[in-house]
Amino acid sequence: MLIDSILRSVKRTLVFAFLFIFSQIKIMAQEKPILFYFGDPMCSWCYGFSPEFGKVAEAVKGIADIRLVMGGLRPYNTETMADLGEFLTHHWDDVGRRSGQPFRFDILQKQDIVYDTEPACRAVVTAANMDSTLAFPYFKAVQTAFYFENKDPNLTKNFVELAGTFNLDKKVFEKLFESEEMKNAVREDFATAAEMGVRGFPTVVLKNGDDFYLLTNGYALAEGIIEKITTIIDR
Repeated sequence: MLIDSILRSVKRTLVFAFLFIFSQIKIMAQEKPILFYFGDPMCSWCYGFSPEFGKVAEAVKGIADIRLVMGGLRPYNTETMADLGEFLTHHWDDVGRRSGQPFRFDILQKQDIVYDTEPACRAVVTAANMDSTLAFPYFKAVQTAFYFENKDPNLTKNFVELAGTFNLDKKVFEKLFESEEMKNAVREDFATAAEMGVRGFPTVVLKNGDDFYLLTNGYALAEGIIEKITTIIDR
């Protein structure tokens, strides 16, 4: 009887140990929610939205992972400021009034500048490749360089100099930026946005478990987005 009692005790201990280990594995297997931000550094509404998304990113720190995906507003576009200047002037005025973000319009008078957003997107992907923590900070810096400092978004040197301000090796950045690897990487971002049905920017989507939730398609205030995230995660 003593042996039976010992065996039963050992069996219970093993069962409890198995259940504990299983529960820990299940917890470890659970994915943290992912907050996808689809944008383009040369999208004026994304520039207007940056302060709001910054608040969102701060609010979800430790709760959800953030993935910045370059959606591609006008990649490989051949239109110049001569073609788009008037349209962009009105557009930037609207964004500035609603968001409070500062704009300078001198670059719109440089009619030979091509409004191709691929290089700016590729620069963000390159910076993130070198240091993943710089994805959003570098994204914002490219926005400021274009909209407020009116730097030419077609000149590699402007992206390289910006990389240096984040203590990234400028020679490494330039080589990587010009590589087929990064050109393919940014194409993959564009493809991801298309596959997920994203048609406008900024777009923010929350993945919680196997479900995806559209939080905003267009400019929105941080407060409303944070409230939606909290409601979804707390279900």
